[in-house]
Amino acid sequence: MRRVVTPELLDEDLGTPDEVRDSLLDLRGINQKFGGFRSIAHLLKFIAERRNKNRLTFLDVAGGAGDVAHEVSRELSSHAISLNATVLDRATSHMNHNGLQIARVAADALELPFASDSFDVVGCNLFLHHLEEQEMLRFFRDALRVARVAVIASDLRRNRFHWVAAYAGRITYRSRLTRNDASASVRRAYTIDEIKVIAPRTGAASFEIAPHFFQRFGLILWKTTS
Repeated sequence: MRRVVTPELLDEDLGTPDEVRDSLLDLRGINQKFGGFRSIAHLLKFIAERRNKNRLTFLDVAGGAGDVAHEVSRELSSHAISLNATVLDRATSHMNHNGLQIARVAADALELPFASDSFDVVGCNLFLHHLEEQEMLRFFRDALRVARVAVIASDLRRNRFHWVAAYAGRITYRSRLTRNDASASVRRAYTIDEIKVIAPRTGAASFEIAPHFFQRFGLILWKTTS
């Protein structure tokens, strides 16, 4: 299935405040039911165990309302891992509807406003498919600068079955933005084989990638080998 870039309405806030709010609620439901929260929690738990850490600082890039950071923090706490999360998003309109007590920064994800080695892990959920290859390399290289240990990503896998499933979900979405964006996201997503070609060019010491949960992949870019 060929990758096709179709504009996504939420990217440009092309809706009323209520429509944007409902689309963010749709995203929360998608992350909860189809592996977003689980995938990021799994990656962070793996890193903590591999590096023998029970505390991690985490920058969630393009993290919107902070739902992922909040749910992942709760999940990791059940494994005796403490997560201190900061959420970065370009749009303040995405950040303020849920009252979660999480540090938030409004900034460009491709120009991270942090010093080198500021966080143990820099990561993103459902962000990579918004980027073209050169943008992705730019993001990963800057994220590796800001991270001390690793950069992680969870995103969609592009295939026809996933596209059909996303389109069929239109009957359940709250927002017309989601009804447009869900299937568009799958069409512009990457395959695991495509990411395997990009990852070695990021400057990471090594990388690991695998299928995750429902039609996702999980990627770890290790900053160092130990």
